[in-house]
Amino acid sequence: MASEVHVEDGPFGPEARPDGPRAEQTVLYLHGDPRLAGTPQDALPAARELARATGYSVLCADYRRRFPEALEDVYAAWEHCRGRGPAAVAGERLGGALAAGLLLRLRDEGAPPPSCAVLMSPLLDFTLDAPSLLLNAAADRTVDAETLPVRAAAYAGVTERRNPLLSPLHGNLHGLPPLQLHAAGTEVLLDDALAFATRAAHSGVAVDLRIHEDSSAQRLRQVGAAAEFLRMWCRPARLSVARGASLLER
Repeated sequence: MASEVHVEDGPFGPEARPDGPRAEQTVLYLHGDPRLAGTPQDALPAARELARATGYSVLCADYRRRFPEALEDVYAAWEHCRGRGPAAVAGERLGGALAAGLLLRLRDEGAPPPSCAVLMSPLLDFTLDAPSLLLNAAADRTVDAETLPVRAAAYAGVTERRNPLLSPLHGNLHGLPPLQLHAAGTEVLLDDALAFATRAAHSGVAVDLRIHEDSSAQRLRQVGAAAEFLRMWCRPARLSVARGASLLER
């Protein structure tokens, strides 16, 4: 696709843009890391790859590190992207929670949804009850499972842990746009992706679930698969496709 990508600073965070004519689509990219922290700049390498592979502009949104302020910041960034034309959303770890929460909020408000969404190793349940948090704790070197509850509590604050905008796994998933989810079979957040994909599919959402054997394999394949998914669903002709069919790929 695009051969060169440059980065521009903007009011909502840095944006990776392919050189040449203005991209017809924008991807709102929500960063995240194992510490539930990080910065938009940390997401720029992945954003550059995604922009190069799709030919789309990729905005790495900045947001505050507590809920619900983080979702308000993401919502404002989304309105900025949507105001420029068709847009999709992608999020990793905490960014995945925010991306899914944004989908629920937009649907409940009756607002136009993103063309599609990509969730990468998303943290979707702040109750932290998933079995994989224990079963994969020793195998997952990307997340400190012992400190995760402390960091999650600091982010959630006084919000009830099952609030769907905080923990989208506990929400009504009907009417969401097409979803692609990525996770490694050895990671502590595996069950969040599995459960969300299953519930979304039962709700009539088009789902593409990618489970990679480990985090290294995920890093190698994730951007390419996400780019293919975005190119497929971001075409205007795809917007009218019925969302009843689901694709579950392990």
